Amino acid sequence: MHMTPQKKIEILQHLIQIPSVNDHETEVADYLASLFAPYPQAQVEKIPFAPGRDNLVVTIGGAGPQLGLSGHMDVVAPGDTSAWHHDPFGGEVVGDRLFGRGASDMKSGLAAITIAMLEFLEQGTPLNGSVRLLATVGEETGEYGAATLTDAGYADQLAGLVIAEPSGLDQVVYTARGVIDYKVVSTGKSSHSAEPENGINAIDNLMQFYNAVGPLMAKHTEEDPVLGHLLHNVDLISGGEQINSIPAHAELMANMRTIPATPNQVIYDELEGLIAKLNQQDGVDLKLTYSYPEEAIPGDPHAPLVQLAKQISEEVCQRPAHVVGSGGANDGAEFLRAKADFTSIEMGPGSDTSHQADEYISITEYLQAITVYEKLVPAFFDQLQG
Repeated sequence: MHMTPQKKIEILQHLIQIPSVNDHETEVADYLASLFAPYPQAQVEKIPFAPGRDNLVVTIGGAGPQLGLSGHMDVVAPGDTSAWHHDPFGGEVVGDRLFGRGASDMKSGLAAITIAMLEFLEQGTPLNGSVRLLATVGEETGEYGAATLTDAGYADQLAGLVIAEPSGLDQVVYTARGVIDYKVVSTGKSSHSAEPENGINAIDNLMQFYNAVGPLMAKHTEEDPVLGHLLHNVDLISGGEQINSIPAHAELMANMRTIPATPNQVIYDELEGLIAKLNQQDGVDLKLTYSYPEEAIPGDPHAPLVQLAKQISEEVCQRPAHVVGSGGANDGAEFLRAKADFTSIEMGPGSDTSHQADEYISITEYLQAITVYEKLVPAFFDQLQG
């Protein structure tokens, strides 16, 4: 007994109709959990991150190695809804396209890995190992669902991990940039601008950091053959209170994209060293904080899981698949902190409309993705035994 294509489409529509915008992921977790309810052999666990924000872990299969299938349940905000021609939370189908926020990033991937597992259960597929669904909260705002699951040990038994992010089924992502978002706050002392000697100019002090940090980061000329070089951009800056007062407060925020050749710790040491040096000056008071840093994911294009995913995708979709790197961080960076040593790849259905108005997924590709995961899981276990 196979699930009908119509039923598979309805599951995705239902997921899209839950507006899990960086919150309310529990509704998604509850819906996914309900799909596994008919199968007492599925082990279903909800792991809270915050109220209304539960991660979901579902484990099926028996003894042997464990393959993780992961997807995040949150979506980014729809933005200006007048720019949409389709209801962002409607899951409307037009021809081969299914529209909605999260259709590409990444409820189609999440639905596909869930349905693959449901079909294994429905058909009593014998598995030489176990499959674990890792459905996470808060990926779009800092991978903290994956961090919660990793800290709780849910990735410690993995022999491999497939993240159903919207790479497109013709792309197997095996390496990814890391990210460091940091903030520098400069505290000064206000005074009337006619008497600057009575104040401390927080903007002047912040600019010292700004002028020094660019050249410091530019010294990293290491080039990754797939990911390129380290990126550093100051993207937000603000300060001051009014035109005739010496500013007592100024701050900047920067975004960095790191590569495996430069571990994040190297960058932390340099940034902290620069801050400490500047703070030795009279009146300078700079404070540095980080938000949700992620390590870069090294990776081996020849790893067995990478090559297997490429081969199965080509078989199912009848077109070449490419082994590539990603400029963005993903949940894999958190899961790889686990005790186990495993390959993490990203491969899932997607279109180039993620985070945009009228986001959509091709229904053909979505249904193909389910087939890809259904072939990949048993083949992965066979490969390990081979």
